[in-house]
Amino acid sequence: MNTPAVRRPNRALWRGAHLATLRPDRPWGWIPDGAIVTEGERIAWVGPAAALPAGLAVDAEHDWGGGVVTPGLIDCHTHLVYGGNRAREFELRLQGASYEEIARAGGGIRSTVQATRDASDAALLDATLGRARVLLREGVTTVEIKSGYGLSQADEARCLRVARAVGERLPMTVRTTALGAHALPPEFAGRADDYIEALCDWLPGWQAEGLVDAVDGFCEHIAFSPAQIDRLFSRARALGLPVKLHAEQLSNSGGTALACRHQGLSCDHLEHLDDAGVQALAAAGTVAVLLPGAYYFLRDTHLPPVAALRAAGVPIALATDHNPGTSPTLSPLLMMNMACTLFRLTPEEALAGFTRHAARALGLHERLGQLTPGRQADWAHWAVDHPHELAYRFGHSPVCRVVRAGQPVQEVLA
Repeated sequence: MNTPAVRRPNRALWRGAHLATLRPDRPWGWIPDGAIVTEGERIAWVGPAAALPAGLAVDAEHDWGGGVVTPGLIDCHTHLVYGGNRAREFELRLQGASYEEIARAGGGIRSTVQATRDASDAALLDATLGRARVLLREGVTTVEIKSGYGLSQADEARCLRVARAVGERLPMTVRTTALGAHALPPEFAGRADDYIEALCDWLPGWQAEGLVDAVDGFCEHIAFSPAQIDRLFSRARALGLPVKLHAEQLSNSGGTALACRHQGLSCDHLEHLDDAGVQALAAAGTVAVLLPGAYYFLRDTHLPPVAALRAAGVPIALATDHNPGTSPTLSPLLMMNMACTLFRLTPEEALAGFTRHAARALGLHERLGQLTPGRQADWAHWAVDHPHELAYRFGHSPVCRVVRAGQPVQEVLA
């Protein structure tokens, strides 16, 4: 009896550009005049073109024609699914109203909740796909999409289904995060503990439907207390779901230490993080996700402790935090620039924040975030001479090609 031959995945050679692999053992993971060999969806070989294995047989060969290739960008904190906008609140803040004042007056997250509940499934999906395509055209191959604007069992599930549909319709890896603990819905007014209990009851059903990759919460005096978040996270961890947290954005609530006790993937915002929080992140290996778009848009003046995070060896990721109220941007490159100009990250740290460390913030660091053998063949090809130009430029994107899972992404070329 003949044993059928095992057919190897298609092998392709890609060369003709410099590589910023983001390997941590050399600056930028830099390989001048590099080459990549892919087999199917994976990277099989990376190195200088002059060191390609002798006698290499490939099914296809691609010439980049110059420029720089980096790992595909990873936007590890977004709120892409929502209805309406909050441009009027932008005006109110410029006139002196604070974020907290607007939220307490019924604006903020609650106003977006109403607009989201009122939107049809088709309208939500269409709007979310449009936002995701903008990210894709700026080199993003992986995106985390949170719920958090439904705040009911049915509407949160609806938002998570829309997020899942993005990954089915577009050539992007999508990670979904249940952010039911984003704000207190009107039907639970004055009953925050009851709402947290309801979220704990809803989680198993969402998980059984395959809608949830992680659980998030907003730990803040205008949202939920550490004790309430602790109850939610305990339930999530009992279900085997990883957690992450909006922490220390407006005040130092101690949310970071709480998330780290639950082995949190990341703590995000962190403008009011203290030394104890920094040490908790370092000890837990939890990623600090900085969100310069929200810092800028809210005209914040309290900087996250970048020097302390750096000194403690805490991985620092960046994200757009795209949302209608505090960071309506869809530009990772602008966020890199802001991280450098506002937070004093280096351009290399900024790129690592949207690749290697962003992958860790999603629990995908063994699969994505670097151009190394075994990882998924996701990359962006840029019409630049050096990767430091990515943080230097803003207002336009020099991306010319995107590849995900070894296949060119046609949306970028359209």
